[in-house]
Amino acid sequence: MRRLLPEPAADIDPYAAYGDVTGPWLRVGMVMSADGSATDAEGWTDGLGGAADFRVFRTLRALADAILVGAETVRTGRLGPARLRPDLRVRRGRPPAPIVVVSRSLDLDWSLPLFTAAETPTLVVTSAAGAARAPAGIPLVVAGEDAIDFGAAVRALRDRGLAHLLCEGGPALTASLLAAGLVDELCLNLAPTLVGDPGGPRLLGAASPAELELTALYTDEQVLFLRYRPRT
Repeated sequence: MRRLLPEPAADIDPYAAYGDVTGPWLRVGMVMSADGSATDAEGWTDGLGGAADFRVFRTLRALADAILVGAETVRTGRLGPARLRPDLRVRRGRPPAPIVVVSRSLDLDWSLPLFTAAETPTLVVTSAAGAARAPAGIPLVVAGEDAIDFGAAVRALRDRGLAHLLCEGGPALTASLLAAGLVDELCLNLAPTLVGDPGGPRLLGAASPAELELTALYTDEQVLFLRYRPRT
């Protein structure tokens, strides 16, 4: 990986580069095609950024204390428990971060390996109304009465010692966190590909207008890795 901004440099270690933040932090990590699609032609992200994107994806997971995902992502059935490559496990020094599923309805398949075979148990964030529909034994974080209070949810996760949070989407969850002013950093990976489907999902759904400050820019295998801070 090469750094283009703030000071150009070669042979950048992604773990060191993205590990430059301390304390409570909420980071969004997403990949997008050059023509603005959040998915590839098959409806997933796998075909967008290739190996370079996947290296940064695994790095962000290794640096996080917990990984936030929306219910729609879980319903695809493609999301398994977080795992760590051996070298990243050594650098992290502890088991993989838990996946934290954010769902108001709790309309989920509880037989998925995400809930039954995770090395670090999966947590579920929901409202008080949704909690009544949770199966026994599922660790819950209850925030809000009828709807999820995202600020309260983040505070509750940090009370559990999960200070550094990584949101992997989907678009609705990311937009909700941005609207609540909870996002400290947006890590956007821009893939050198054109999907050519203007009807595909937008990266951030119905996110409110916001200005961003570019704090760092890297490149690897023609993928651009942009780090933004929301302007307050």
